[in-house]
Amino acid sequence: MLANIVLGFLWGGITAYVLLAGADFGAGFWDLLAGSDTTGADKRRRIAASIGPVWEANHVWLIFALVVTWTGFPAVFAAIGSTLYIPLTAVAFGVILRGSAFAFRGAVSELSLQRAFGAAFAASSVLTPFFLGTVAGAIASGRVPLGIAQGNVITSWFNPTSILGGILAVEVSAYLAAVYLTRDAERAGEAELALYFRRRALIMGVITGITAGLGILVLHSDAPVLFSGLTHDGLPLVLASILFGGLSLVLLLLRSFVALRVTAALAVVAVLWAWGVGQYPDILSRVTTVSAAAAPDQTLRFLVVSLSIGTAILIPSLVLLYSLFQAAPAKPSRVSEGH
Repeated sequence: MLANIVLGFLWGGITAYVLLAGADFGAGFWDLLAGSDTTGADKRRRIAASIGPVWEANHVWLIFALVVTWTGFPAVFAAIGSTLYIPLTAVAFGVILRGSAFAFRGAVSELSLQRAFGAAFAASSVLTPFFLGTVAGAIASGRVPLGIAQGNVITSWFNPTSILGGILAVEVSAYLAAVYLTRDAERAGEAELALYFRRRALIMGVITGITAGLGILVLHSDAPVLFSGLTHDGLPLVLASILFGGLSLVLLLLRSFVALRVTAALAVVAVLWAWGVGQYPDILSRVTTVSAAAAPDQTLRFLVVSLSIGTAILIPSLVLLYSLFQAAPAKPSRVSEGH
């Protein structure tokens, strides 16, 4: 029971990280494709204005997930860290490089330095979620055995399922970012930018759906246990993800950007939780269960109490933070294709 409660906290933290930090990474993806210094200036300004106040707070969830795994499931943490240290090291460098480059780009005035820091920010915003996706693919496909460095340090994350996970992570991040930026631009009265990000949300939504559909074939051949979990216990959530994804595209066409944020987030949450439900009760697919890998009960009791108190403090604080920076700075203008 205690182990499942801790798992619930862990999966909740991972979900928050995917939705919030994922959109931050996606903003870097669109920064990369924004164009030249002149044509892309307004887009990059909107991206910086949207993520600047909250990007550091969003990475709290990554630290949260690491600490909960380390404390609540130490054998799992050791297995993942020692087998997947190559992509995890890439993620660590990516997070550091991305954050520092984003901060330095806003602090320098020389154009050459702005370009260099901007390129570092954008490139790391793509590579970091990709490597996070490969880690997820390795765990989901059962390529991380228990023990210190017992898995293959290359093929554990460099395989069809992990590559699929990496590509989907980049696409989902880009899609969420475009959805969020569309609403931010509309709220700020930036009609042209709202249309710009709306078109990209539509394109990326379709691309992500196609990738997910083709990915079923990859999972069927490369990760049959994961495929079985998604098509049995996880199937209702997979269907919910398809439903919310389709509804999101409709809302994009209707330009209902507030409701769109909800449905787009639910589509991502549904597929993420479909993986969790499909894999349960295993915490490492085909390797060990949640209860078998959990820390002793006395540790779990302390952890549950600490997480409950911490969550009661953290969630209201983050809600206040996001609500303050989501306040409309100006009366939104009507977005129309004629702009």
